[in-house]
Amino acid sequence: MNDLSLAEILNAASTRVGLRADGAEVIRLGENALFRLPNGVVARIARSGQDAAAAKEIKVATWLEDNGVASVRPLRDVEQPVAAFGRAVTFWHELPPHHQGTTSDVATVLRDFHSLLTPEFSLPELAPFVRLADRIDNARALSSGDRAWMSQRLSELERAYADLPEGMTRRVVHGDAWRGNVALTAAGPVLHDFERCSFGPPEWDLVSTAVGYVTTQMIDSEAWLAYCKIYGYDVTDWDGFEVLRDIRELRMTTMAAQIASTNPAIRPQLAHRLACLRGEHGRRPWSGWQPVP
Repeated sequence: MNDLSLAEILNAASTRVGLRADGAEVIRLGENALFRLPNGVVARIARSGQDAAAAKEIKVATWLEDNGVASVRPLRDVEQPVAAFGRAVTFWHELPPHHQGTTSDVATVLRDFHSLLTPEFSLPELAPFVRLADRIDNARALSSGDRAWMSQRLSELERAYADLPEGMTRRVVHGDAWRGNVALTAAGPVLHDFERCSFGPPEWDLVSTAVGYVTTQMIDSEAWLAYCKIYGYDVTDWDGFEVLRDIRELRMTTMAAQIASTNPAIRPQLAHRLACLRGEHGRRPWSGWQPVP
């Protein structure tokens, strides 16, 4: 969707709730488009077909604010999300100056997040395999043999997840709890991006950081020990850890496959990740895993 169409959506949604959109500044254009409006308001235009997810984000953020968890705050005096030209638009209070949080900041906000009782509104079940089959099938950067191997691995992990051993009490999980979704302000860390919030094992949120330590070496032992101490639990001691770890690794590899289909520069990283999963680089941790744009 081009900038003109986004501007039309933004203007229509803002007018509908009595907000100004003149002079709006682009914050980020990605899967969701973020704009800075006057008077400290941020507008978020969701992808097409994401009305339910946008409504869920507002409910979750409101629930967190009401329970004292530091998170981005939705505007409470407007009814949202707002539908405009087939897209869901939500409005938020702009964060003060901030930068990306540390792994310790992630542990801090997750500890508070996971301590909450189940909200009165319903949430979907955690879907750890969402979009993986499509990513594999559509990955033009993969050979047919590689796609077949990844599809078989996906089936194995789906069966393993169905038999996941008992762990912590199931509760609301963030779904994508990594440093990029924690903003560090002068007042402390703030959690954001609730698109994948669901109901499931809280270990899923913890494994997101654990993989950075046990798999990719992007997190050193000092940072990992601090993370565990702040949260109060080391997820790598849990019997089901390896299953969730393997799912995270597969997700990271399919993401590289998706990007490599249109960006050939990512293909060496994709090949490296796939070789690691197939056991061609020995035991974990595996060096050479680099972030993909």
